[in-house]
Amino acid sequence: MDLTEWCHLKLGYQFKNLSLLETALTHKSISNQNNERLEFLGDSILGQIISLYLYNHLNDMDEGALTRMRSHLVNGHKLAEIGQKIHLSEFIVLGQGELRSGSYNRESVIANCLEAVFGAIYLDGGIEAIESVVHSLFFDEFQNLPDPNELKDAKTKLQELLQKNGNPLPSYEVIKESGRPHQKTFTIKCIDQTTNIYVTASSSSIKKAEQKAAEMLLKRLDGNGD
Repeated sequence: MDLTEWCHLKLGYQFKNLSLLETALTHKSISNQNNERLEFLGDSILGQIISLYLYNHLNDMDEGALTRMRSHLVNGHKLAEIGQKIHLSEFIVLGQGELRSGSYNRESVIANCLEAVFGAIYLDGGIEAIESVVHSLFFDEFQNLPDPNELKDAKTKLQELLQKNGNPLPSYEVIKESGRPHQKTFTIKCIDQTTNIYVTASSSSIKKAEQKAAEMLLKRLDGNGD
């Protein structure tokens, strides 16, 4: 299957200026003329299209629920899944080092490339063209949207539980940093200020460690933890 046929079968779109698509498929490891600028544009356009769809179709959801739903749809993992379904990795142009390391199957490479393709379609065909492509690629996702409450992260759930009971918010404190500058591990202490129950959790970023700690404290407060 050549590039033109792939566009027709997998995207349902035909480029007038094929060089835009070729640039969208060119990784930065190959050339300075790569897909990074198109990725920036595609990311913005995709967020706009998904936001508009959710606004128009989920009339009973508030801002917080809509934001969680958009994050569920617009993220690297989801974009990589869609990219894999349409065999995008077969057409990504990578440098030899990236090829040897198998980067064509890396989630971030596929996701970024798909966003660049969206940017290229927008420039080539306008907003109606890219809306049509996005709605087609996300059709299954739109038909199976989860309950927005299931999408709340652990910190949000913990905060809501404590507020519901009239208790103060938990505190998060970095109690340890270890590892090299580019491979840090952060340990967080999370305390329920009403009961003084606390947990600690570690991860590669403060944000991730806080989420892990919040999840552990939720289980403790629910009586499901150790």
